[in-house]
Amino acid sequence: MIDVAIVGGGPVGLYLAALLLQEGLRVRVLEQRLQRNSHSRAIGIHPPALAALDRAGLAPALSADGVEIRRGQAYSGGKLVGTMSFESVSRQFPFVLSLPQCRTEAHLERRVQELDATALARGARVTGITDDGGSLALALTSREGSAHLTSALAVAADGAHSTLRQSLGVPVSVKTYPDHYVMGDFADTGIFGADAVLFLEEGGIVESFPLPGGLRRWVVRVARPDPCPGAKDLALLVQTRTGLVLDVASNTMLSGFSVRSAVPRRLVTGRTALIGDAAHEISPIGGQGMNLGWLDAEALAPIMCEAMAGRPVGRRLRDYDVLRRRAAGVARRQSEVNMLLGRPLPEPWLRLRNRAITALASVQPVNRLVARRFTMQ
Repeated sequence: MIDVAIVGGGPVGLYLAALLLQEGLRVRVLEQRLQRNSHSRAIGIHPPALAALDRAGLAPALSADGVEIRRGQAYSGGKLVGTMSFESVSRQFPFVLSLPQCRTEAHLERRVQELDATALARGARVTGITDDGGSLALALTSREGSAHLTSALAVAADGAHSTLRQSLGVPVSVKTYPDHYVMGDFADTGIFGADAVLFLEEGGIVESFPLPGGLRRWVVRVARPDPCPGAKDLALLVQTRTGLVLDVASNTMLSGFSVRSAVPRRLVTGRTALIGDAAHEISPIGGQGMNLGWLDAEALAPIMCEAMAGRPVGRRLRDYDVLRRRAAGVARRQSEVNMLLGRPLPEPWLRLRNRAITALASVQPVNRLVARRFTMQ
């Protein structure tokens, strides 16, 4: 029997595994994918998450591999509306780190392998869980067939459509939004350096973030869902709203997504806890979801260590449930503000909103407060 079974080998599950392995626990990460997803996906790592990742010895390598975003700028109609500095949000990490999720996962997996080469089991799909009050039995399938794994504790880190959460019968509160986006990575022209840039335009927001390797991420709000956008179509949207021309041939990633949020009614069921997207699905606009998951893991790891040491943890688990769902609520509200900022506005109202943003951005205490909110401080 192992100590902790972690269902899901994404960035959050791997980070929790590293924390627990560092403390000497026997851990198995069950991941149904045979290989890491090469899609760049989430890219922003906020200061609190970097501080958490540093506890697993990962921050230096991640920082060396990524792009440090120390400033954000907002434009509208070709004119600068406001500037926000991240220099004051953290003494240790005064920036948002931009790094594709696939590369972040590679660092996390490498750390887990250093601690225990057998901890990560790929091709293992969990189909059910049984709790007899003293231990857990996880039913799983793999290329070798069906099997069972026995563990003292389990963690669902298997995403927004968590199979383990469904097996536990945990109800979920879902909220949908009228917001749809397309995004893609293109060669960076170097115009904006390492700045994040928002274009607040009448047709809807355009967001742009630097990436390693001379690339830049572009995210555009659209009127209707487009799960399979074309590089030419996305480039045309960017040019129409901002006047900037992207090199279509340099495109390396395309994606479209619609937005919803989902928060389970409870995060702890018996000997099993939820973290990451299994515990809260948040709009990607603002880049808080993955960071929130790492902070879940940071909060949960010491509780699990205490439990395996035979100490009572009932109250700490109840606190974990309350505090992490509260944190998800804060993140959801911030993402709603971010999406509201990016919705289309008629020109007169757009001009009025831009003036308000300019006025607020010029007040340094307000500017610093907003920067802290955007970076989850």
